[in-house]
Amino acid sequence: MPDTITPYDPRQEISQKYRTVTRQIERLHRLYLDVIRAELGRMHVNDINAVQALLLTNIGDAEVNVKTLMERGYYQGSNATYNLKKLVEAGYIEQFKSPNDRRATIVRLTEQGMTLCQQILDLETAFAEGFETESGGLGDLLDRLGGLEHAWSHHIRVCAMS
Repeated sequence: MPDTITPYDPRQEISQKYRTVTRQIERLHRLYLDVIRAELGRMHVNDINAVQALLLTNIGDAEVNVKTLMERGYYQGSNATYNLKKLVEAGYIEQFKSPNDRRATIVRLTEQGMTLCQQILDLETAFAEGFETESGGLGDLLDRLGGLEHAWSHHIRVCAMS
């Protein structure tokens, strides 16, 4: 069955609106991965997948502790380890032991990784500029989604304590 988007109906009950939002967030994430996948195909990049390409943008121009990537909630341990290994093999990142804590692994983009990261950021900028002209812009949307993230995080903490 194709993934269809239920149009927003202002007469919906509040719980139905909430369910529609949560389902749309999930669909948007999958769709965004498809956007990245299509862009990688357009650029003839076939040695990494969309999740790995987004991992490059999460690292950016910093040297990042692998544990930090997991703590930020981007990746779970085994997923991060697998994806980082693939990115090292493909030449997009390099990893090394932290000089301050030999147990910690640090990653940073290679020149190849920085180039691809910049291409993805350029794509994101083009999309962002299109949305910024819409009423409310991305700032309002970001505020609303941030509130939802805060509520969900708070609920998880409360449940963990009970």
